[in-house]
Amino acid sequence: MASLSDMLGCTKRRARWLRAALTCAALMCAVQASAAELAPIKLAMIEGMSGPFANAGAAVERNLRFGVERVNAQGGAKLADGTHPLELVVLDGKGSSEASLVQLRAAIDEKIGFVMQGNSSAVAAALVAAIDKQNEREPEHRVVFLNYSADDPALTNDACSFWHFRFDAHAGMRMDALADALQRDRAVKKVYLLNQDYSFGHDVSREARRALQEKRPDIAIAGDEFHPIGRVKDFAPYIAKIRASAADAVITGNWGNDLTLLVKAAREQGLGAKFYTFYGNSLGAPAALGDAGVKRVIAVADWHPNAGGAASDAYYRAFRTRFPAASDDYLVLRMPLMIDMLATAMTRAGSADPLAVARALEGMKSDGAGFHPSTMRASDHQLIQPLYVMEMDKAGTAGVRFDNEGSGYGFRTLLSVPAAETAPPTTCKMMRPPR
Repeated sequence: MASLSDMLGCTKRRARWLRAALTCAALMCAVQASAAELAPIKLAMIEGMSGPFANAGAAVERNLRFGVERVNAQGGAKLADGTHPLELVVLDGKGSSEASLVQLRAAIDEKIGFVMQGNSSAVAAALVAAIDKQNEREPEHRVVFLNYSADDPALTNDACSFWHFRFDAHAGMRMDALADALQRDRAVKKVYLLNQDYSFGHDVSREARRALQEKRPDIAIAGDEFHPIGRVKDFAPYIAKIRASAADAVITGNWGNDLTLLVKAAREQGLGAKFYTFYGNSLGAPAALGDAGVKRVIAVADWHPNAGGAASDAYYRAFRTRFPAASDDYLVLRMPLMIDMLATAMTRAGSADPLAVARALEGMKSDGAGFHPSTMRASDHQLIQPLYVMEMDKAGTAGVRFDNEGSGYGFRTLLSVPAAETAPPTTCKMMRPPR
């Protein structure tokens, strides 16, 4: 029979073992709780990753991924329950409203509360309408829509939504900047408007007519034509019409392959007209034009690599280091800055709840990495930021320190428009959810 001392010793050992087991269990629970707190916040990018504009979709992914990586390197979004990294989820909307709506449903089913899109105003309008309905029908699964490129002015005017935030200048804002440059270019007497046949292309045409009437009423419009989006393989017939019209300049909102093929046809036919563009500085256009584009291609953007300043240069070099392939070097500054503003809004809200984040975004000011100050205007959710009008030239010439996409050609600033001067009036009557 065991002695009393042996029995007491056994009891003490069992007690120590039990305390150790309980401590271990508590630690495991703490680790599990910590892992739950540190779960990534998913951001869904719905974009055309296949089809005729897949190159534009790939450029967007690089820029958003760069923004996500920078936020995560700085600690992620700091919420009330801990610090969370961001995670980019890429969904192929195939450039169509129907496919994009299917992907929106997939994102909602995954409980993703933040959706990003931009490379089509028609798709953006469809997503905004669907998100408005979703948020009213299922307030426990709300979604915020972050728009980085869909430039239809209606999205922050009559069709504005509390759940939609635009981080790009809309078509009217961009056209006003181009018209300011045209005021200085007195050699232009006649222009030809050529745009994609969908909502954005029609916006560009309408805004061009308005801006020219306000700022250069002496300019004649020699043609106003629309072409099928993403389906024209040879723009030679359009270039022939432009030549026959004797236009001094072409105004186009074309982007992606529709722009690259257009400027390629202009080069091959030796068209001497200037091109006033929204996106002539990107996605292969400078390389396609070559010497033919020197001092003849004008573009407008929220930023460009030769905008100047040490902070701007360092940011651009960081992007090129991350994506060293020359053809991948197209930095769209507003995209990573959008991610940064989103993470800041989450931190300020202390939550990833879409409603709380949307309220934190309203009126937010950003220093734009120290060189690009901007404000998310609360009245219509339109970002107010500087704009640059720039002229294509050979790399190494005055004002062109960096080339674009390894082409040997870059852009110099012709006109810098401060943020306050880009702010347009709005007709938005924002309907906000109750507090």
